[in-house]
Amino acid sequence: MSRTIVALATPPGVSGLAVIRMSGDESFDIISRCFVHKNKIDYTKTGRIYYGKIVDNDSVIDSVTISVFKSPKSYTGEDSIELGCHGNSILAYSIVDILVKNGATYAEPGEFTKRAFLNGKIDLIQAEAIADLIHSVNVAGITTATKQLEGKFTDRLKIMRQKLLDISSLLELELDFADEGLDLIQKSRIENEINEAIDFCSGLIAGYVSAEAGRNGYYVAIAGYPNSGKSTLFNALADKDRAIVSDQAGTTRDYLEETIYIDGIKIIVADTAGIRDTDDTIEIQGIRMVESVIKKAHLIIVLNDITVSSGNSDNLYNTFKDKYSDKEILLVQNKADLIKVDNIYSISAKYGEGIMVLRAIIAEKAVNSISLLNDLMVNSRHLQLLLTAKEHLENAQSAVKNDYENELIAIDLRKSTGILGEITGESWNEEVLANIFSRFCIGK
Repeated sequence: MSRTIVALATPPGVSGLAVIRMSGDESFDIISRCFVHKNKIDYTKTGRIYYGKIVDNDSVIDSVTISVFKSPKSYTGEDSIELGCHGNSILAYSIVDILVKNGATYAEPGEFTKRAFLNGKIDLIQAEAIADLIHSVNVAGITTATKQLEGKFTDRLKIMRQKLLDISSLLELELDFADEGLDLIQKSRIENEINEAIDFCSGLIAGYVSAEAGRNGYYVAIAGYPNSGKSTLFNALADKDRAIVSDQAGTTRDYLEETIYIDGIKIIVADTAGIRDTDDTIEIQGIRMVESVIKKAHLIIVLNDITVSSGNSDNLYNTFKDKYSDKEILLVQNKADLIKVDNIYSISAKYGEGIMVLRAIIAEKAVNSISLLNDLMVNSRHLQLLLTAKEHLENAQSAVKNDYENELIAIDLRKSTGILGEITGESWNEEVLANIFSRFCIGK
């Protein structure tokens, strides 16, 4: 971390203000070469703001403010400068280039937050929470990311991890006194602690779907046979004519997405190609895409043309139920303007009948999908580690029930504690860090 890095921390474009961030041992030397202030700047005092001008070859580039952060009292834990200039992208990038010319280097994606982690300012969960805080699309996701940034998730993991460490340590200590026949810990306590840890991991795993909905939005896929009215329903939910509507079967060749907001929740609605046997090469490709859309959906709406029969789409609905048992699936009867049915899930997408009720149902399911969000926001990295930790805990649980040797129980407990440590970043490798921070924007 010998490099002094610099990057634009605000989005490019036109705004009242742009912020440039610089961090590293040479930050104060570099800024002093191109920042002119009427008085001497005291770089030993953190949190000071100075007004002056950025100059390059005796030419004034812009009037700016610089905020001075002395190590370790900064975001990265290093000597840092945050520079505020007028919000013109050309101007902001020019100042970044001037700082580079005076000794800084361009920052890599997420490098500021990576340095904060490596310098012990935050743990890995908190680092990921920063990205979630920036990118979450729902209020619940933002609230949870804020709590996670405060260390709520970390605290709960550390408590559970310490309990498992205590048990495994006592089990290993018993091995040293095996000849004396000492029991330092009761088997009932071991079982209880392992069961609690399994429940803890299971609860976090169950919350993954909620976290994804809070982070990226609630995804709704409309599926069905050709001419069931999928594109008409898509337009009705989006409240605009986005999809081409035609009586000719197979009009939708690709899939369309539209974002709507219901009760402050971001919902992505997808219109898919009608599912049928066909020789049309392009249509076949569209039908193949249906599965990729459905795989990422939280809710699948199977739309049935009631003028054919109320049970026309039952086979498709049951196929989805069997194949995607982890997803919400709703069978909706369409064209109720032609045939009336006493069904809460009956609509006329063409004339808007029942659309408000359907939107309310979607909103309710979206709210329920993020109901597990509290102070924990599990991402895909956490999920894989939690699944592995749970597997080792279940092995330890089985070993206790079968009265295996303490050594065998302790091995799996130690493995599970090591994995929980990977979640918080107590143990890590460079490849994992590179993968995590490569997803961050430059300047964060």
